[in-house]
Amino acid sequence: MSPAAAPDNERIAVSLKTLVDLAKPAAALNLRPTQIRAAQSGNYLSHFKGRGMAFAETRLYQPGDDVRRMDWRVTARTGKPHSKIFCEERERPLFISVDYRSSMAFATRGVFKSVQAAKLAALLAWAAQQQGDRVGGQIFSDAGCLELKPRTGKAALLRFFDALAHPVYPSPHGNTLASALARLQHHAHPGSRIYIISDFRGLDQAAENHLALIARHCEVVLLQIFDPLESRLPENGRYRFTDKIRDIVLDTGEIRQRQAYHQRFHERQLHLKKICQKLRMALLPCATNQSPAGILSPGRSRGMG
Repeated sequence: MSPAAAPDNERIAVSLKTLVDLAKPAAALNLRPTQIRAAQSGNYLSHFKGRGMAFAETRLYQPGDDVRRMDWRVTARTGKPHSKIFCEERERPLFISVDYRSSMAFATRGVFKSVQAAKLAALLAWAAQQQGDRVGGQIFSDAGCLELKPRTGKAALLRFFDALAHPVYPSPHGNTLASALARLQHHAHPGSRIYIISDFRGLDQAAENHLALIARHCEVVLLQIFDPLESRLPENGRYRFTDKIRDIVLDTGEIRQRQAYHQRFHERQLHLKKICQKLRMALLPCATNQSPAGILSPGRSRGMG
């Protein structure tokens, strides 16, 4: 089922009200790099040290000025020592990319991967808005790709939430992970914080190349959504799965089959972790039956729900 559908059952499609109601749990979140390092699995060292410092002016050197901020060109030109003055940037763009491809319309426990992705995106957007940052987004699916420029204010936030609940794509061209990342590379400005929320199916060399280019100039966090069934097959039995169009019966009686299945998932996880370590990105895995707020807040319970 497409994530754009809006049935009453919010296990398979998220509502605008649910996303708006996440403001309260988002108030406890801190999106700064140190918080992400504490929450993630694997090693990560941010390129960035909190909020950026923007150049303001050059002035005559005053006792106590940091010598590392001497403006040597002006000093040489005038013959008098000058210092560069910086001011803290009051806001930093946050760009949230959300995967709504068909593989995200799946779950055996908890909620659809697409619903989990939307909730994580809303929590991040609320937290950024409460910290005074501009928030923008990208939603991509088999039906198209939608980008929203980073803006401040609750009106911009509600627009993003409405797009998550009822995406309308301007062009009817389907997207691979690589093509979505290529678009993200052009829309996200250098210095932005970028959260990519996906199951990362189809992570090929082209997608990795785009990730490398994005990570070169931005602080990137990958939020990987997976269903527990994708990590490990259930014990002995026959299990029926359906998307209301096709039925599949899975027989898990063979132990070697279960071991091989789990090994493939483990290898995919290792590969993704190695990419993150190489490109200095954070990786936060999130199962469909985990608390989204718990995933983003290391001080909270990570219990299944």
